[in-house]
Amino acid sequence: MSDNISIRHALKKYGDNVIIPDLNLEIKEGEFFTLLGPSGCGKTTLLRMIAGFNSIEGGDFYFNERRINDLDPAKRNIGMVFQNYAIFPHMTVRKNVEFGLKNKKMPADKVKEQADKFMALMHVDEYADRLPERLSGGQQQRVALARALCIEPDVLLFDEPLSNLDAKLRVEMRNVIKQIQHSVGITTVYVTHDQEEAMAVSDRIAVMSAGVIQHVGTPKNIYQRPANLFVSTFIGRSNVLNGKLEVIDGKTYVVAPGGYKAEMTNIQEQYKENQDVILSVRPEEFLLNPESHNEGILAKVDDCVFLGLMTHYFVHLETGEEVEIIQESSIDSIIEPGTMIKLTLNTDKVNVFTADGSDNIVTGVQNDCANA
Repeated sequence: MSDNISIRHALKKYGDNVIIPDLNLEIKEGEFFTLLGPSGCGKTTLLRMIAGFNSIEGGDFYFNERRINDLDPAKRNIGMVFQNYAIFPHMTVRKNVEFGLKNKKMPADKVKEQADKFMALMHVDEYADRLPERLSGGQQQRVALARALCIEPDVLLFDEPLSNLDAKLRVEMRNVIKQIQHSVGITTVYVTHDQEEAMAVSDRIAVMSAGVIQHVGTPKNIYQRPANLFVSTFIGRSNVLNGKLEVIDGKTYVVAPGGYKAEMTNIQEQYKENQDVILSVRPEEFLLNPESHNEGILAKVDDCVFLGLMTHYFVHLETGEEVEIIQESSIDSIIEPGTMIKLTLNTDKVNVFTADGSDNIVTGVQNDCANA
């Protein structure tokens, strides 16, 4: 049995320093939900408020209909996996996994049965009698996960659990965590600053900045239709260009640097008026054409990096802006540095924001943020 989590008007401050001013969030039962943002944005603070490790200065936290603000952490029935594993170095793998069960005063035969089950699930049963010092980082993290799952919590919390692992192990462990979470169906809140990690494991993501949730949505929606410029530049790579929106004879166009004009058929109705805008163009959303092409943004290739399937081009526009472009590698040749080219836009994918960056004016934005 898992819980849904409701957070209403959460306030967190240290003295006069407000970390989270007024946060509302709904996390669904059985969902893998990630809090994503840069260092200092408040994501770990919020996780620790859910866990009961941080005080709550205002607002209400609920597991289902049960208000947990003043509930002791030990009574919240949560499992938690930390960045530094937090397994006991003087205990064997088995004793680490059994620790929470013994605290619950479970009968000895049931303790062994439950520990065996979750050690096998996490593929650490063959190390049951080893001390943590004889395990790799990935194996230690599997032990920490087995220990957290073993008590069959209603809510599972992860605080940057993979940041101490090398790149290959991070990918392996994030796949393990996602598979296990989906198989057991526990409501999971996961904190990370790694965008790729968040995209790989999450059902939904909340992107945070300065204690405020900017966008809540699926990885696909947040990447393709970010709610504002901050989300667009934080999730993945994005080229940011100043432009204009022009309405001519009932048609809406974006005007990019250098005067290149492209019709946009997906601008929200209320924004169809002449105005300054900001264009957010992902590297794969630029289309490269020869300099002789009839239209486009004139640019010069400064450098290129061949990475097998894809080739990255670094170019500067005739107006001075530097942009990055990613294209599928050609079987014939790559475009050499110094080559003049013209760039056009994949207008189905490009995002257009108001001049202050606060709103995406393209259709298809889905934001589950309670403050949106």
